[in-house]
Amino acid sequence: MTTNLESYRALALQVTCHAVNQTSNRHEARSLMQNSINRLAQQIAASIAFIGFDCRLIVLPEYFLTGFPMGDSLLGWAEKACIEMAGAEYEALGKIAQKHKIFLAGNAYEVDPNFPGLYFQTCFIIDPSGSIVLRYRRLNSLFAPTPHDVWDKYLDCYGLEGVFPVAKTEIGNLAALASEEILYPEVARCLAMRGAEIFVHSTSEVYNKNLTPKDAAKITRAVENLAYVVSANTAGVANIAIPIASADGGSKIIDHRGIVLAETGAGESMAAFAEIDLAALRRDRRRPGLNNLLSRQRFELYAESYRQSHFYPANTMLEGEVDRKHFLQTQQATIERLAKLGII
Repeated sequence: MTTNLESYRALALQVTCHAVNQTSNRHEARSLMQNSINRLAQQIAASIAFIGFDCRLIVLPEYFLTGFPMGDSLLGWAEKACIEMAGAEYEALGKIAQKHKIFLAGNAYEVDPNFPGLYFQTCFIIDPSGSIVLRYRRLNSLFAPTPHDVWDKYLDCYGLEGVFPVAKTEIGNLAALASEEILYPEVARCLAMRGAEIFVHSTSEVYNKNLTPKDAAKITRAVENLAYVVSANTAGVANIAIPIASADGGSKIIDHRGIVLAETGAGESMAAFAEIDLAALRRDRRRPGLNNLLSRQRFELYAESYRQSHFYPANTMLEGEVDRKHFLQTQQATIERLAKLGII
């Protein structure tokens, strides 16, 4: 029988992404990914030895195995850089989670046999048995397919709970947000509606000593949902033309009051670790008063406005292959339509 924990330590592990963009084929890309997993295995083991064996949750950065597509076609990137839902990479990461008895969260580009010719940017959580207990596909992306682009079929395959999954585990109710989705309050809110207590946030973003929009959003998502945010950034992205340190630093853990408990600067680091006090979070969620924003939500006030509003269209990728121009063309058409309606 598994015992629920009232507190434990979490780590936002800041590591360098070694991109596969310059590899010439699938075999070379897979070899580079395996090297990254081997490095991670050593870094995770050393980090736990330093932090303590009550470190039960480790969050990795966005697309930590591959980097992001830079001009690649959908089919080209799917072939070279996307992993299978039951592939060798997940198996290797599962062995790390199993060895250290941790929950391991990260983000990868993934193909799905239900959607041939497409890929999704997927946040995953692996439990201490090595099994994937949560798979969340990014819903807002400028240049990658999302479930919303194949909405009707995606709902047929996975249902709404598969769109907004929450894993109820012995270390709390876990949910995932991908990178810039921290800027979309509705995503976090829909997960909080389903009980999310801890948001694992895999990101690769510009770090600044001044407050950035994403950092402001991390604090806001924590406060408005009375939830922890464990946000892991890259320590740079290597092997691409963009300067390596453009997305480097600032991994952090924020508690349900909006207090930054731990934060790291630039470079590879395990300094962003902190205690997750589940008992305190749950006491505050059950305490009446001004600060219990979650219990004071009146969702019925907003539901009709959402139902009547149509901005970026759904189902634009259900029929046939598209190229990268499709995304900007769809956005431009949306902007023009909203302008004619006097909304923007």
